[in-house]
Amino acid sequence: MIDLSKLRTPAWQRVVAELSAPAPDDRIFMMRLLAVVAQAAGAKQSVLWAVPVGGDDAESATPARAMLVWPGANPEGPPTPPADGQLEHEHHARQAATAAGKRGKMEVFGLEGDSLLYDGGQSSKGYLVAAPLGAGGADNPAGVRHVLGLVLDGRSKQAMQTTLALIEVLCGYTHGHSARQALKRTQVAAQALDLATTLIGSINTAKNFKGATIQLSNDLSRQLAADRVSIGWTKGIGRKGEGDKIKVTAVSDTEHLDRRMEAVQKIEKAMDECLDQEQPVVFPSPPERPTVDGEEGDVLLAQAVTHAHRELTAGDAQAKVVSVPLRADEDVVGVITVEVSGGQTLPLASIELLQSAADLIAPVLRIRRSDDRNVALRSWDASLAGASWFVGPKHTVWKLVGIAVIALAFFVAFFEMEYRIEAPVRLEAETRRFVAAPFDGVIASVPDGIEEDAQVEAGQVLAMLDTTEYKLQRIDAIARREEAAKETDRALAERDIAALKRAEQRVAQAQAEIDLYDELIRRAEIRAPIGGRILSGDLSDRIGASVALGDGLYEIAPLDSIKMIARVGDRDISLVSNESVGDMATKARPGDRFPFEVIKIVPLATPEEGENAFEVHGRLLEGRAWMRPGMEGLAKFNTGERTLADIGTRRIRDTLRLWLWF
Repeated sequence: MIDLSKLRTPAWQRVVAELSAPAPDDRIFMMRLLAVVAQAAGAKQSVLWAVPVGGDDAESATPARAMLVWPGANPEGPPTPPADGQLEHEHHARQAATAAGKRGKMEVFGLEGDSLLYDGGQSSKGYLVAAPLGAGGADNPAGVRHVLGLVLDGRSKQAMQTTLALIEVLCGYTHGHSARQALKRTQVAAQALDLATTLIGSINTAKNFKGATIQLSNDLSRQLAADRVSIGWTKGIGRKGEGDKIKVTAVSDTEHLDRRMEAVQKIEKAMDECLDQEQPVVFPSPPERPTVDGEEGDVLLAQAVTHAHRELTAGDAQAKVVSVPLRADEDVVGVITVEVSGGQTLPLASIELLQSAADLIAPVLRIRRSDDRNVALRSWDASLAGASWFVGPKHTVWKLVGIAVIALAFFVAFFEMEYRIEAPVRLEAETRRFVAAPFDGVIASVPDGIEEDAQVEAGQVLAMLDTTEYKLQRIDAIARREEAAKETDRALAERDIAALKRAEQRVAQAQAEIDLYDELIRRAEIRAPIGGRILSGDLSDRIGASVALGDGLYEIAPLDSIKMIARVGDRDISLVSNESVGDMATKARPGDRFPFEVIKIVPLATPEEGENAFEVHGRLLEGRAWMRPGMEGLAKFNTGERTLADIGTRRIRDTLRLWLWF
């Protein structure tokens, strides 16, 4: 225990100097305070506890957590994090720290028996002292109060009171440290504000975003006395996750930037590394804690990934580089990379100043970047801003997508519409006749106007076959008939019965040949069997050509009665009946719809393209005047109203029913 009975003793002056000296951060100060108070109070062990003080019930609060213990792993060294089993009276000490943290005042407990009751007397086994440090609860943004716990040996009541007063006085130095830290932050904020004001004033003189970044890089290079300052911006619209890559927009003292240069590509990789971590990155990395030789330390900077920054400085062993993110609201919109070489340094205070200034500059640059974009992208941002008022500022797009998905799900589940099945369709005439050659012959003539698409009447001559041979053979048959008739007369005169019969047979045979030739001559005039339009057949260029019996010459059909024939797959045929109606569209006029009604379903399926299909005949109700047989299109059959979910999953459900059927 250090003798501090007199304020002017060297021991007290050392304590005051130790606790009054500026500390780089709260951790270093707490380590000093823990060791000094423990030595001054003659404690066997001192522990720094972190006590959550978010609730109002001290008994049900989360227990305290030990952060540092003195003496540590090295009895002569500074405090260290506690190891398992290192804390004395751990359970009771934790309860004491929790109670002191919740109540905000010092707590003292005697180590007599199994209880922790301090009755004001002397405890032979020792004491547990828990002294709160600084503010907690609502005054502490973290909701945590630090408590200094001490394990003291047994001592008299008067000595214990003196020790408690000493502990309370030494713990009061925490407020001095907090004041110095607050003053330091205020000074840094003032410097950052002054730097940001200067930079914003200069970039506002630029005409566009690119000019603003060039002006910013040049000004930062002069302010920081850096060799090179580079400004990068996200490739998206200024939100991390939409671009995820950095594009260098400006480099100090460089008017024309070629992004194909190796140096620029290395800078972009370093900026991407900073963008991914969303924190400043320094190379060479500082240590986690300040060193004995005065080098500053920072845990976050020491743990940052610096592979790309190492590659950027590979050509200069004395080069140093730092990248800080440009943050606007909660988005990282860009990165500033500063490079120095030679004997120059980048102290942590300068990095903090640069980050603070960057946080003030980023919103201004974001506005300049937005002003340079086209109206469509700016409208999108404005829409998101309006939507954020409705769904909240965080994850606006995903919330809107979620609302849209829910609305779409309700729409699909409850909205009903006509379910229509599709089928390929072709047009055919309801009545159609084929005109074929009546016998083997030669085409003699074709009347004028008898060609494809010509309108003909029933019985109209379409073509004439050559009958010269048949006429000559008919004359020969007539001569043979007359000769046989004369023989018949002679047989009657001679009363020769046998000769008479033979003569009569020759007469009948000749007459039959005459009748045959008359029929052939009559049939040589090829006439239209029905009135209608010639769909195929043009013999005007075949006069004198031979035709064989049964050769197709013409196809005739009336076009005032057109029917459609659809091929409906067997998966959908159950939904079609003789009362079904629908609409069809042709490839010739795809924009027009023509209603039809089903008149017949052919009961036999035929395979087509690996699937069975049924022919469904329908009668067109409109638009038949311009239609021609052979046209193709698409027919849609009305099968009744169903929900969109039922329509979209019908085929899947039918397939699953077949697969799972047993």
